[in-house]
Amino acid sequence: MTDHQIHTLSNGIKILFKHSPSPITHCCFLLNAGSRDELPGKEGLAHFIEHLLFKETDRRSTPQILNRLELVGADLNAYTTKEYTCIHASLLKQHLERTIDLFEDILFHSTFPPDEMEKERGVILDEISSYLDQPEEAIQDDFEEYLFKGHPIGNNILGTPESVAALNGADIKQFTTANNNTHQMVFAVYGDYDFKKLIKLCEKYFGRVAENISQKNRVMPGPISHGIYALQKPISQTHCIIGGRAYPSAHKNKYGLLLLNNVLGGMGMSNRLNLEIREKHGIAYTIESNYTSLTDTGIFSIYFGTDAGKADKALKLVHKELKKLRDNKLGAVQLKQAKEKFIGQIALAEENRMSLIISMAKSLLDFNHIDTLEDIFSKINAVTAEDLLEISNQIFDNDRMITLLFEPK
Repeated sequence: MTDHQIHTLSNGIKILFKHSPSPITHCCFLLNAGSRDELPGKEGLAHFIEHLLFKETDRRSTPQILNRLELVGADLNAYTTKEYTCIHASLLKQHLERTIDLFEDILFHSTFPPDEMEKERGVILDEISSYLDQPEEAIQDDFEEYLFKGHPIGNNILGTPESVAALNGADIKQFTTANNNTHQMVFAVYGDYDFKKLIKLCEKYFGRVAENISQKNRVMPGPISHGIYALQKPISQTHCIIGGRAYPSAHKNKYGLLLLNNVLGGMGMSNRLNLEIREKHGIAYTIESNYTSLTDTGIFSIYFGTDAGKADKALKLVHKELKKLRDNKLGAVQLKQAKEKFIGQIALAEENRMSLIISMAKSLLDFNHIDTLEDIFSKINAVTAEDLLEISNQIFDNDRMITLLFEPK
């Protein structure tokens, strides 16, 4: 039994609704367009457009856009990823029409005036500088550049100072025409409404958007070779990322790797890496692992920061934990505990309603289907110790991984 409803407008835009008897509504508009869709030399364009959506439209000035929801206490924001652009808002339930009206206006009627482009260009250049000052952020971008060398997925979402400085109005028009396919858009609402009335509202605003059926040509990344890279930086600690390519979002082993990642270095303090490297040896304040799935590939990584003199020991301990998972199956009790922990964390995460509705919108966009919580739990419980051993030997193979170090000068 589904816990949501879906409707598709005549122009292809999908409407997703999940009911909640709350006075607070969370909604998002998700577009299947991200930084991997940029042409060579146009790095940072998707993110640039996302910033400019909050500037002038045919009928609103920048202050009118910014005040439209803030004046009623609502929160409006947006972000860009490798594959998506997302605008989202949290609001009191009576302000939904106001929000839909604003979303439609900024998404489909932005004018991208040159003076606003110049101002926002400066803001983004400052944002790039800010990230470069944060080695724990910058190393992730550099790691992905090595992992997907020569492929758009490896490009920094923010772009480079050179690419951002050269972006113009013609680039924006080309990108939106080529990538804003209305059949690859989802407007999702989590709130207390009658579904039929919600559809009427969406028909009123989003139904008038012209259909766009342009098809993008996303190319799969080619093979990589493993390696160890060390870069000298003006920093006080050594920062390190170890990792490689992983499964795409539709792969049968996705839930197995999610479970394995949680055992190794996921949420909480009781994961293996934290217990071994922070609690037992006390040589890293932060150590974590992450798995991100994309439509045709994935990224697995382990990050830690430590004193320069302790980096070699930390690296050896990380590889020791990876070898354990490659060589030994989890016991029945260990596997049961791992599943209970992960399922509990997922259930608690559902309390973050904005994250949940965005996750549901992504699933609808990628698979034209949304798993219920029970479906997800069933897939996790179906993972076997043999599955985890197979996944460990595929993903944690030293010949398939890259190590990147930021070392103090």
